[in-house]
Amino acid sequence: MKISGNTILITGGTSGIGRALAEALHGKGNRVIIAGRRQELLDEVTGRNPGMVGIAVDLSDSAAITKFAESVKSRFPQLNVLINNAGIAGHEDYTSDSTDLTRAYSTIQTNITGVVQLSTALLPTLRAQPHSTLMVTTSGLAFVPYPPGPVYSATKAFMHNWLDALRMQLRKTSVEVLELAPPYVQTELGGPQQASDPRAMPLEDFTNEVMQILESNTIDKGEILVERVRPLRTAEKDGKYQEFLDVFASMHV
Repeated sequence: MKISGNTILITGGTSGIGRALAEALHGKGNRVIIAGRRQELLDEVTGRNPGMVGIAVDLSDSAAITKFAESVKSRFPQLNVLINNAGIAGHEDYTSDSTDLTRAYSTIQTNITGVVQLSTALLPTLRAQPHSTLMVTTSGLAFVPYPPGPVYSATKAFMHNWLDALRMQLRKTSVEVLELAPPYVQTELGGPQQASDPRAMPLEDFTNEVMQILESNTIDKGEILVERVRPLRTAEKDGKYQEFLDVFASMHV
């Protein structure tokens, strides 16, 4: 992925990793479009970053995604980078006699179905460009699950597998397929307390390292991995999978 001169759409661009990447890429001379559910947050981010565009969309709504994709294709025919970053997380307790799966269903819709639908809708536009990138934010939990949040972990494992297959399908096209797999980062994905959790990687440090990887073009096998997440990526190969699993089972975010 070239670092400047792109037209980039970033979903989940009003907070956390999405906003941090949007602002960093905007600062590198890209035309950045952010998508999010709340118009007031879109206005706040774009107001602080003149030239950035914000579009409201609910990525848990299939009809809304269809309408959104058509608008993007019409307004931004030069779109050459799609960063599927929007995601939600939650916990489920399967030891209970009455497990509420409402959040689980929403997580699957946003983290899997929405990503697949939006990517499919915009791939013809990406393929029409000389050089383009499709990126999805997954998680270190794609490689070792977090037991209190099994559905969230599973959605990221699904995306990892999907991206591997998609990369092979698109290898003879102009579309580069990338996976951004963050470690535990100081955002509010898991709740307000996560943003200040000392166990989590500071968001600024994560963003700076990701930008360094993109600028140096040192991406191996389509995976953008900061050093802090590498132990999870290689946990099974290194014989440390169960060790990490035991630690995660005792954590509460």
